[in-house]
Amino acid sequence: MRNDTDTPLDRAVLTLLRALVRLMLKRGVAHGEFAELVKRAYVDTARADFAVPGRKPSISRVAVLTGLTRKDVSRLLQEDAPTSEGATRRKINRAARVVSAWVGDANYRDRRGSPASLPFESETQPSFSSLVSEHGGDVTPRAVLDELTRVGAVGRLKDGRVKLVQRAYIPQADESAKIDFLGTDVADLVATIERNLDPDNDAPFFQRKVAYDNLPSEYLPELRALLARRGQHLLEELNADMSRHDRDVQGDQAEGDRHRAMIGIYYYEEESDETE
Repeated sequence: MRNDTDTPLDRAVLTLLRALVRLMLKRGVAHGEFAELVKRAYVDTARADFAVPGRKPSISRVAVLTGLTRKDVSRLLQEDAPTSEGATRRKINRAARVVSAWVGDANYRDRRGSPASLPFESETQPSFSSLVSEHGGDVTPRAVLDELTRVGAVGRLKDGRVKLVQRAYIPQADESAKIDFLGTDVADLVATIERNLDPDNDAPFFQRKVAYDNLPSEYLPELRALLARRGQHLLEELNADMSRHDRDVQGDQAEGDRHRAMIGIYYYEEESDETE
C-alpha cells in the first residue's frame, strides 16, 4: 500500500488542497460536507468529460470511473445541480467587459482621460446603456447596472449619473461575487496547468510567474503599486484587442465555432521563514 504522498502529483494536489481546506475551515465547512462536494465534482466531471462518444453515460460507468458506489452516483444524479459553471462565468465576463470598456474606450472617458460619469440613457451623448449595448453582448443595461452596483463597482451621483468606482470588476461589497472568482479563476489556472502537463500537447498555454523569497517589507508597497499600474495597463490593452474580435461585442450574428479565452494576473505575498 503506497503512502498518500508518493508521487509528484500527490504532493502537488496535497499542497493545493491545504490552501483550499484552510479556506473551508475558516468558513466552517467540515470534512463531511467537503467530501460530498468532491463526490459531486467526480460525478459531474466523469459524465461531462469522460463519456464514450455516442453513448449516454450510465450509472455503472460513472461508478467505475470515479470509484463511487452506484448508490452514491444515482443519488447525486437525482439531486438538483447548483448553478452551472458557464452561467457564473458569463455573468462575470459580461460585467468585467463593460468595466474594461468604460476604462479603455475613448468615447466613455472625460477630458482628463478618466472614465466619465454617465447618464443611464441619453439620445445625444454616450450613456451607460450605450456602453452596455456596445460592449456587454446580449445582456440588458439594467441587469449590468444591478450587478455592478451589487458588487460595489459603480455608484450613483446626485444627478442620477452612474460613476465607475473600481477600474476593474473586483467585487468589494458582495462576498458571494468574490467567492465566484474562487471557482472560475482557480479552475482556469488548474486547467491551464493540466493542458501544459499533457505530453501530447504541442501548443502549451502561456503560464509564467516571478517570485522572490527575501524581500524587505518596505519594498512591498512599491511592488504592489508597480503591479497596479503596469498590470492594469496590460489588461486594458489586451481587453481592447480581444473586444475587437468578440462577435457578441461587435454584433456579429454569423454562425461559427465559439471559444472562450481568459488572461489573468494575480499577486500574493506572505512572510517567509525559508532560509538558505
